[in-house]
Amino acid sequence: MENHNNRPSKNRGYYVKMKLMHKHGRPQQEKNNFNTFHKYFKWILWLSLSLYFFTSYLISNNNNNSHNNNNIKHQKTKPTHVIKSLSQPISTNKTESLKNLKVFIYDLPPKYNTNWLTNSRCKTHLFASEVAIHRALLTSDVRTFDPYDADFFFVPVYVSCNFSTVNGFPAIGHARSLISSAVKLISTEYPFWNRSRGSDHVFVASHDFGSCFHTLEDVAMKDGVPEILKKSIVLQTFGVTYEHPCQKVEHVVIPPFVSPESVRNTLENFPVSGRRDIWVFFRGKMEVHPKNVSGRKVRTVIWKKFNGDRRFYLQRHRFAGYQSEIARSVFCLCPLGWAPWSPRLVESVALGCVPVIIADGIRLPFSSAVKWSEISVTVAEKDVWRLAEILEKVAATNLSSIQRNLWDPRTKKALLFNSWVQEGDATWQVLHSLSEKLYRSYRSSRVSRQLDSDT
Repeated sequence: MENHNNRPSKNRGYYVKMKLMHKHGRPQQEKNNFNTFHKYFKWILWLSLSLYFFTSYLISNNNNNSHNNNNIKHQKTKPTHVIKSLSQPISTNKTESLKNLKVFIYDLPPKYNTNWLTNSRCKTHLFASEVAIHRALLTSDVRTFDPYDADFFFVPVYVSCNFSTVNGFPAIGHARSLISSAVKLISTEYPFWNRSRGSDHVFVASHDFGSCFHTLEDVAMKDGVPEILKKSIVLQTFGVTYEHPCQKVEHVVIPPFVSPESVRNTLENFPVSGRRDIWVFFRGKMEVHPKNVSGRKVRTVIWKKFNGDRRFYLQRHRFAGYQSEIARSVFCLCPLGWAPWSPRLVESVALGCVPVIIADGIRLPFSSAVKWSEISVTVAEKDVWRLAEILEKVAATNLSSIQRNLWDPRTKKALLFNSWVQEGDATWQVLHSLSEKLYRSYRSSRVSRQLDSDT
């Protein structure tokens, strides 16, 4: 049994119990030498352990100080990042880029917008994005009722709801005077237009040649963008990659309106991955206005060259259920008509049919969200007579890859306008595009200048 009375007291440091045994016992001298060694060993061990723990404490304390200094340094530099975010978004997360965006919506008299809704077509036809965007913004989280807190000002003027009694098409001859009247009203009753000269005000021009407000290209190009809008932002369906008078204004290219309800109803009966028994599909006018020579030539060639080809399902007459034909088709032709863009672009994508884009120099909507080169086939207008050859080659090489990309639900969502803003949908894409133009906002520019002076 061990003698506990001989144990060193606890206040002498770390006690190490060592038990060395020899099966034959030890001589007395050896025991004395052992006791001396044992004594010095304990002191050396105690000193070593003390130095170890003391050094560990110093290292740990130094790391904590360094971490705190880094935090202080980061806090001091934070205003710089705030300034950058006001001038241009620095986050790659699109959700964050909308977090602080604020839009004020002018409450205009109903003659500028809601009075037009007595005609139900106003909110369902291909130009109805002007209505859809307005409606979605009214219930959006980005809406502010304090105009002094707004980054942008939305001016809800419906110019495409005046349908001609002769041909039933939208008549936009009144558009310029209606917009001019609205601007006169808001510039008289509010100070916000005058302080920025309209640079942070947003309008929609969802028809043929957008901000030129005319359906014939030669007249639209001659008239150009109305002087009163030249400093504003226009959301328009028209967009080309070359210089054109109708896009000489700050603008965002948006998709034409296709009803999400109609798409959902069609997909219930014809899912995108279902059987597709039509190889190439087109339904629409094969002759367009003679002023648009390119459009007339392309559609005429398609009809003359491929009308007798059994692989091509070409129809010239309207059919209310034509979306079911799109959902059954592998390739859907999207040739230019009066303007380069077409609602077929959106319908094809939404219903899983590979869009075949035949419109030289067209600029497609939301290219950062929709990878058009990966979900469509582009054919030059001069090569339209080679359509069968080109599409046969695609079918033999990368059709399955294109279809997989096309059927990604995020792609379809980005091109459809909903009744309220949903993350990733068309109105959300509009807001994201505006968030990249905060440098045009009077409020954001003023706050940025204030932060600059503070730092």
